[in-house]
Amino acid sequence: MATKFSKETYMYWYELMQLIRQFELKAEEMYKMAGKIRGFFHAYIGQEGIGAGCMTATRQEDPFITGYRDHGLALAKGVSADACMAELYGKATGCAKGKGGSMHFFSKEHYFFGGHGIVGAQIGTGAGIAFAEQYKGTDNIVLCFFGDGAARQGILHETFNLAMTWKLPVVFICENNNYAMGTSVERTSNVVDIYKLADAYEMPADKVDGMSCEAVHDAVARAVKRAREGGGPTLLEMKTYRYKGHSISDPQKYRTKEEVDEYKERDPIALVLNTIKENNFATDEEIAAIDARINAVVEASVKFAEESPWPADDELLKDVYVDQHYPFIVD
Repeated sequence: MATKFSKETYMYWYELMQLIRQFELKAEEMYKMAGKIRGFFHAYIGQEGIGAGCMTATRQEDPFITGYRDHGLALAKGVSADACMAELYGKATGCAKGKGGSMHFFSKEHYFFGGHGIVGAQIGTGAGIAFAEQYKGTDNIVLCFFGDGAARQGILHETFNLAMTWKLPVVFICENNNYAMGTSVERTSNVVDIYKLADAYEMPADKVDGMSCEAVHDAVARAVKRAREGGGPTLLEMKTYRYKGHSISDPQKYRTKEEVDEYKERDPIALVLNTIKENNFATDEEIAAIDARINAVVEASVKFAEESPWPADDELLKDVYVDQHYPFIVD
């Protein structure tokens, strides 16, 4: 079958999504079985198609910012599995020096600006980063990710209003996985098509199949092109699904096993792999080699985290205030 995208693109999507999934599965294992990871943990499993499609539709220097389900997007932007796993462990070699944990991944080097634990806070911050890019005269575009639960926050409306007024170079991406913690979209809003919220601000918007890398790429590419040309923001509602609970401790009593299985039939990794096989882009042996390489990377990240040092005591108050002589810091 003919494909719109190249072999290289499909192979990139497959390898990236496998990295994200295998990393998350291993991290979950280290949390549950080994007790090595503590605190909150929100897996990206099932939503990998969004991160993959966004990467091929943007440039490396386009900043990404998201909420607390952030591991997958950090890996997509190029933050190493070592730095990500070490951060989950709370080690000094983590991407936030072990002081952020699961919900606060960060890497200036990779243009990944978090990882935010406060629901919806990244929407305003993402617009602020876009304003900075506009002010500096770059043509970088910010991708600002949030969940369907965050779409209920007041900051969304204030931000949308200013973003449209100032034509900020930002693409707002709602990763709608159907549930805000354990509450369905239908129970929280009369407007269940979240992309329609943009209509109040005359913001371009669209609903996208978030399980399809192709659909995600196309929608993001259109929005990014519009923003680079000075057309301002876009809202994209990515319809996706998380196979795991809201967090690692979620008993998931609000949905049925049949519902989860139905979405797994449209798994983004399986869909890309089917395309690869149908077009003879790679042999079974080549796919197995990729899987083995990813497994080795993930296993090595655990070893790296295990052997890394804890943050030193004098790190406690570093990176908190810009002014190191802030008068309210007590020694």
